[in-house]
Amino acid sequence: MTRIRRGYVARKRRTKISLFASSFGGAHSRLTRTITQQKIRALVSAHRDRDRQKRDFRRLWITRINAVIRGKGVSHSYSGLINDLYKSQLLLNRKILAQIAILNRNCLYMISNEIIKEEDCKESIGKT
Repeated sequence: MTRIRRGYVARKRRTKISLFASSFGGAHSRLTRTITQQKIRALVSAHRDRDRQKRDFRRLWITRINAVIRGKGVSHSYSGLINDLYKSQLLLNRKILAQIAILNRNCLYMISNEIIKEEDCKESIGKT
């Protein structure tokens, strides 16, 4: 019986995997079994770190807003500012607030002062 020559399917699959791992170092870019293991690890890390990245950026935005608010001596803390924003139904998310805090601090101070004025008006109306 004659020997069967294998088709190109397996070779095509291996080259496809090796193209994914071409930038990896050492055996991680040369040996097929190691390449598949590293590909799985890389994809797992990418999936995990997408969620972590969202978490890290949210922490960064909160830190920036808090630093600007506390630096000026506005009568708000970070949590107070966010709470008052929700009460006054201003729809500004933390990313936008952080950009305002960095690029135009006076605008953030104006927003916080307007919120304080609105609260004072509501309290005076509620007392009478």
